[in-house]
Amino acid sequence: MSAVKIQATEHPIDEVFSDRFVFTIPLYQRPYAWTTEQAGALLDDLITSLGDTDEKIDDINPYFLGSIVLIKGDKPDAQVVDGQQRLTTLTILLATLRLLIPKEESNELTVYLYQKGSKLAGKPNVYRLTLRERDAEFFQEYIQDENGLEKLKELHTAKLSDSCKNLKENALFFVQRLRNISESKLLLLSRFIITRCFLVVVSTPDIDSAYRIFSVLNNRGMDLSHADILKAEIIGKISPDKQETYSNKWEEIEEKLGRDIFKSLFSHIRMIHAKTKPRESILKEFLKDVQPINDPRQLVDKTLIPLADAFYEIHHRAYQSDRLVEEVNQTFSWLRWIDNSDWIPPAIFYLSRNQSNPELLLRFFSNLDRLASGLMIQRTNINERIERYSKLLHAIEKGEDLYTPDSPLQLKPEEKENILKILNSDLYLSKKIRLYVLIRLDAALSEGKASYDFSNITVEHTLPQNAKLDSVWVKWFPSQEERDKYVHRIGNLVLLSSYKNSQASNYNFELKKQKYFTTKGGICNFALTTQVLLEKEWTPEIIDKRQEQLINKLKEVWRLN
Repeated sequence: MSAVKIQATEHPIDEVFSDRFVFTIPLYQRPYAWTTEQAGALLDDLITSLGDTDEKIDDINPYFLGSIVLIKGDKPDAQVVDGQQRLTTLTILLATLRLLIPKEESNELTVYLYQKGSKLAGKPNVYRLTLRERDAEFFQEYIQDENGLEKLKELHTAKLSDSCKNLKENALFFVQRLRNISESKLLLLSRFIITRCFLVVVSTPDIDSAYRIFSVLNNRGMDLSHADILKAEIIGKISPDKQETYSNKWEEIEEKLGRDIFKSLFSHIRMIHAKTKPRESILKEFLKDVQPINDPRQLVDKTLIPLADAFYEIHHRAYQSDRLVEEVNQTFSWLRWIDNSDWIPPAIFYLSRNQSNPELLLRFFSNLDRLASGLMIQRTNINERIERYSKLLHAIEKGEDLYTPDSPLQLKPEEKENILKILNSDLYLSKKIRLYVLIRLDAALSEGKASYDFSNITVEHTLPQNAKLDSVWVKWFPSQEERDKYVHRIGNLVLLSSYKNSQASNYNFELKKQKYFTTKGGICNFALTTQVLLEKEWTPEIIDKRQEQLINKLKEVWRLN
């Protein structure tokens, strides 16, 4: 595979706005957003840098305007990945100077705004910068074309979009500021901008590398995402008369899911299609594996929208049906406790295919919950998880029976054995799973009536980790070896809903039950802990009995027999 060519070259403005570049603002870019505050700061910097010089422009220190990032090949066509605000504001400033300087020189400025076409030859004007489709016509008519600024004064702002309002206000702001400057000074300012102001133009023909360059150059945080770039790639391939409709569909999905969740949706869609671990960026792999530009409307209608809806229902536990709604949404609740997102592709894929069959959904998601929990308890590594879920995606796609013993959805006998071994060992020491296991156990003991919306749930010991030698604990557990055997096992663990003083954990049993295991009102929020409150003493025999009962309950929860 050949290396992607990246070029970074310093250009004066007269080269930036020339036949070397034909700038377009892609669909994924946000609208023009600079206000008079940012535009005024730029103008102040330029006037200050120009100083009080006369005709000797070449003696003035050059002014650096920053960098712009482009997707550009050998031809002039250039998509602006970063730099829209500066290029647009510079265009407005040049249009304003054209209005205010003498006619002969003002004609020379027009070439930096657009290359005039020929009616006789049937050649249209070539504008140096074309904004997003919604703003492009306004920008050309009222900023780039001659006499546009004169018409702009009479235009009512109330009917304009926010971006067009910004274009208008910045243009009129420049006119007001520059009218008080002499013609000779305005000519010097024009020459200074054209010949002594520079941009570093970073260009690459590869959309993915342009995106990465942008992220490196911008410390202020990434507003642009792979989802934005994919939007341009996909919506841009739809016929112009349908683009706005599909752009609106896209934006509705993004707003519904939220920007961060929406971005993650594309990696899940890629997994559904490729069924392999990603080896390159999401941009490259989505374009390669999903091939959205082959039929972009079909992709939005038949893939993006159904999978986004499924993702929303799982994330917000918002499945709707005339039956089994609570049960299906409960499985979504448990899946959201899983500490990885590898289960999401088969989840949204299956839900999107079986939306109207709650019986099938309940069976599938109960089994997916069991699988995801089992893999999490075993601390299965990412490669093994992806391989397992990849097989599950294949099985769903082919319509295989998912409930045979050899299905990738089902736990294997050796996996069940390993899970039980982990649950029966010192669970407290397994920090990444102990809270999850105990909450699942507590929910089973309370028969699904418990709520876990507390801000701080902790796992605590009944027999303390450090028993005082003169305490009842040493009477019940005489040797350190015996205390070590029981202290971290499930039978000795409880849940608490708020922070407790760590010293109180060493109280004797009765005092601990009163002051450590209950709230100020004398109640406990967890069935698991309430069981301990009913005991009068805490001995090895009681822990052994409780251990067996709790493990049996977990066997029921995850069908581990």
